[in-house]
Amino acid sequence: MNQETNQEQKSFWEKLLAIDRRIIFLFIIVAVALPLFFRVSMRIPVTPVAEGTYGAIESLPAGSKVLASFDYDPGSMPELQPMAEAFFRHAFRNDLKVIIMGLWPQGPLQANIALEEVFQDEDLKAKNLQYGIDYVNLGFTAGNEVVIDRMGHSFEESYPKDGQGTPLSEIPLMRGVRNYDNVDLIFNLSAGYPGTQEWVQYAVDVFHVKLAAGNTAVQAPAMYPYVQTGQLSGVLGGMKGGAEYETLLGIPGRAVRYMFSQAVAHAVICLFIIIGNLAFFSMRKRRKA
Repeated sequence: MNQETNQEQKSFWEKLLAIDRRIIFLFIIVAVALPLFFRVSMRIPVTPVAEGTYGAIESLPAGSKVLASFDYDPGSMPELQPMAEAFFRHAFRNDLKVIIMGLWPQGPLQANIALEEVFQDEDLKAKNLQYGIDYVNLGFTAGNEVVIDRMGHSFEESYPKDGQGTPLSEIPLMRGVRNYDNVDLIFNLSAGYPGTQEWVQYAVDVFHVKLAAGNTAVQAPAMYPYVQTGQLSGVLGGMKGGAEYETLLGIPGRAVRYMFSQAVAHAVICLFIIIGNLAFFSMRKRRKA
């Protein structure tokens, strides 16, 4: 009787170890996708570097001008787009004026996508925000760090017109904005080169502007030393950084949902690791016996 029971148990562990990996992949897919359909608010611990970015924007008085450089493409949307949406909500909630630009061709388009999303908010609809007065999109211009350096002397040298072809002199928001001396903060969303490092080297170090940033998770660690030296006010690192920003704003959004989905997927992976190890050691013990 004991031999039959042991044989049944052995068969169970053997079947568990031989499970088709496609079944595991299916569990992971469900674990990632299913939580995205629920609005779950989870506790996100906030780091000092994220508080630095939030504080740099929050401390600006109403009417301040923020130059926002969108230096990423659709490949980095999952990490940086929630930051972009949170930034616009933060800026417009505090009645800041936003000047959008991009050193990456698709960056300004990503900004427009984020604007379309945040303009659905009822509180922003009530503000009746107007293009050219409350915000403007200068578009993309080629040149990488040369553009950053040139804008320190004159915005019009790099952007004689905005993304819609309107001369800067005819845009109310741009009147009196000649160079970095006329903006109160630069906010950079970066996925690589050119990005935050170039803004530090060619804008902060040369023209002594105030800079805050949001970066992909792989890039963020290289930016932390700039926070320690005071060259950066703060950094939002990856999806976690976006969730921290939303938490500080008190508006849990896409980044918080993504973090919940990620947490569930990690829990499922850990469960399979535990089950696999239990099966492995159980089988090894039985073989030795």
